[in-house]
Amino acid sequence: MKRFLFVTVFLFFSISLSAQLKIGYIDSEFIRKQVTDFQDVDKKMDTFVKEWNDEIAKIDKTWKEKYDDYDRRKLLLSDQKRVEMESELQALEKKMMDLRQAKYGPSGEFQKKQEELLKPVLEKVNAAVKKVAEENNYDFIFDRSGDIIFVYAKEEYDVTNLVLEKLK
Repeated sequence: MKRFLFVTVFLFFSISLSAQLKIGYIDSEFIRKQVTDFQDVDKKMDTFVKEWNDEIAKIDKTWKEKYDDYDRRKLLLSDQKRVEMESELQALEKKMMDLRQAKYGPSGEFQKKQEELLKPVLEKVNAAVKKVAEENNYDFIFDRSGDIIFVYAKEEYDVTNLVLEKLK
């Protein structure tokens, strides 16, 4: 809602200032598909995800095997042994949930790794955007693939290819 209000106010004021402003936009999704650095980050992240998923799957497999064993034998087990096996199953389940949280939770390793790997690439893209804006005297450059949506934009203001040229 704040973005909509900002865009509305910005567009209202920019109509009166349109002769003075030069506005451009990029398509960051297109840039992301064209720049190999982003693809390298994706490959590295895929490697981490596969490793983490394998680790989680291994615990899950162990849990299933122990549960099947418990389920087959539970009628024959003493109360003490049944409680031990149930505790062991609960501990494995908790371990699996904790691992998922540690890897994929809001402040998990996935988020941290992705930020770490993307930071230099995004800095490079931002520097290219800044250079294009300064060289071509743009007042504003928006990302049309983000939350700000254009109702209308002339193609002549698309500076995506200029940014890609700077990245090469």
